[in-house]
Amino acid sequence: MENAFSPWFGYGPENVAEENGGRFGRQSQGRDSRGNSAKTKEEEERIKENGQLTLGGSKKGKIHLLSIIGEIEGHENLSGSTKTTKYEHILPKLAEVEDDKEIEGVLVLINTVGGDVSCGLALAEMLASLSKPTVSLVIGDSHSIGVPLAVATDYSFIVPTGTMMIHPVRMNGMVIGAVQTYDYFEMIQNRILSFVSSHSGITYEHLKELMHNTKMLTKDLGTVLVGKDAVKEKLINEVGGIREALSKLYEMADAKK
Repeated sequence: MENAFSPWFGYGPENVAEENGGRFGRQSQGRDSRGNSAKTKEEEERIKENGQLTLGGSKKGKIHLLSIIGEIEGHENLSGSTKTTKYEHILPKLAEVEDDKEIEGVLVLINTVGGDVSCGLALAEMLASLSKPTVSLVIGDSHSIGVPLAVATDYSFIVPTGTMMIHPVRMNGMVIGAVQTYDYFEMIQNRILSFVSSHSGITYEHLKELMHNTKMLTKDLGTVLVGKDAVKEKLINEVGGIREALSKLYEMADAKK
């Protein structure tokens, strides 16, 4: 009986073995059947899970990209349908970046509606304490506790249509109607005002005025600044996009060498 892999088909057993050997040989070199390296798959997984990536190559220094997207999750998990930034993932990574001699700078992309004040301030303090050059880019919204995160870097950008919302501290859950509760709110608010005013060009007093503005929002106190208005108020350094942000960061990294 004629072999199923007869040379009549031009595809004998030796061809199968050769193809399998070649394909599996390529896989054994750290690549899958599509030719993607294991490193690339690892980076894709890191982007999917944490929104983080290392940029740069042989011609330029390595830059760590950090995304702060959606709502900043605090000490309790938010619902599965909410896009969140988990601060417990970012803090160890920033410590690793600080300790890594190959990474020369950090680029922070921000599009957040705010979130947990304590955890947001912890992230902002961590960013501000890095010895590596840092640049932030507000690409959509930087609301509430997103404001300290935007100004925590050495230099900041905002796209022309980006917005920043400044408003008083809010609290969920039960609130006790006592003087001590108001004092606690005031203390949290002062922490935010002090951090933002010390890491940007705006004064403490003017920032507090914007926070308690009653003429803009119908259901809340506060102020929304769009693009160049955030620069005019000296919260953000410059209007620009990813091109300007990366160029500035490489420039700062080169100056530090």
